[in-house]
Amino acid sequence: MVSTLSKTWGLYSRIPDPARIILSITPFVLLIVVYLFASHLRHLENPNDKILPTISQMASAVYEASMVPEKRTGHYMMLSDTIASLKRIGIGVALAASLGLVMGVSMGLYPMMRALSLPLITFISIIPPLSLLPILFVAIGVDEFAKSALIFIGTFPLITRDIHHAVEQIPSEQITKAMTLGVPQYSIAYAIVLPQMLPRLINSVRLCLGPAWLFLIAAEAIASTDGLGYRIFLLRRYLAMDLIIPYVLWITIIGFSFDWLLKKVIAWEYSWYLVSAR
Repeated sequence: MVSTLSKTWGLYSRIPDPARIILSITPFVLLIVVYLFASHLRHLENPNDKILPTISQMASAVYEASMVPEKRTGHYMMLSDTIASLKRIGIGVALAASLGLVMGVSMGLYPMMRALSLPLITFISIIPPLSLLPILFVAIGVDEFAKSALIFIGTFPLITRDIHHAVEQIPSEQITKAMTLGVPQYSIAYAIVLPQMLPRLINSVRLCLGPAWLFLIAAEAIASTDGLGYRIFLLRRYLAMDLIIPYVLWITIIGFSFDWLLKKVIAWEYSWYLVSAR
């Protein structure tokens, strides 16, 4: 009996694929069952309850938000909100990843750049990005640039420090051999180091997507006229939980999809990275 439990739940146990799928689905099923039960109880006491809407109420609200154009603008509300938010988070994260890769590689290879930049980037990374939101709005306004700037400020230091740390872990023999073969110093970063950092960059972006969504929703909630975060806080005034809950689930699905896609890109294009990371 003990041996069986050890094989099933031990430190190095191997779970069959069917069992892994069942275990992965079980918590979600339990959450849904608990929600449906609680919603049913509340609607028995009050058929007009708005706190825990039924599945049919949420489905009806989602259909109206996604399939029925708004009378004032003619836009599909859920679609326009999604596009606006994805545009902002895409610009912010893309800029942070691009500059973070260049800065991280440079800091990892050149002591002068490391001494000049690392203390400042470490200092910035400790500042809570949301505390800078009022300063950004006062300094550069409440337009699109401010929202993307907040995402950039919140993710750039994390990506830069992660890339810098990864570059420092590269065996010095690689650099020495390249220099022995006559490779110019400025080419080492692009020919040897940079390709090895691309999967690490993708992984860093994966880890930064959660904070990026937090910064985006905070910025949209305070000053915006569209976006997923703006809509959630607008609907809060009317206790429209039948649409707030689907919006939160939609944000989660988008984030999960991006995380899954980036993970697959690493597996498809950089399988050697997964092997070396074990």
